Amino acid sequence: MKKVLVLLFLTLFTAGIAAAQVSVGGTLYVAVKTLTLKSGTGFFTDNKGILNYGDRVTVIKIDGNFAEVKSIADPSLTGWTATANLSAKRVVSRSSNTASAKEVALAGKGFSQEVEDSYKNQKSNLNYADVDKTEEITVNENELKKFLVEGHLKMGDNQ
Repeated sequence: MKKVLVLLFLTLFTAGIAAAQVSVGGTLYVAVKTLTLKSGTGFFTDNKGILNYGDRVTVIKIDGNFAEVKSIADPSLTGWTATANLSAKRVVSRSSNTASAKEVALAGKGFSQEVEDSYKNQKSNLNYADVDKTEEITVNENELKKFLVEGHLKMGDNQ
């Protein structure tokens, strides 16, 4: 459980840093493997298109922890995403077999092999297998919406 909490803290800390670096008109980079742009800030708003890791975007508007962005490669593609999905640091998609896509994504957020090794040296009983399993879980958006509706759960302010 401590492993998950430490990784959650690191993720939130990194997301906070990324959010602080977002400004209107600025150029940012997609910092996740694939990014679905939405028509609004709600999770269940319509999908407008997909960007990939390392794609460059221009910030059009900011609304709390969300940014409306425009793809630089395809200016007709605009939409909303959480600012945590973006990075002010230039990220490059994997072009060689020397690093996995996951390693490249983590390095783009400042988490390198050296950082991981230092954690392993501090606590020799760390095991990332559970985190890896959790990251592999996917849920269909329609199934998630059905679960929320059937459970009478709130779907957020901007559905």
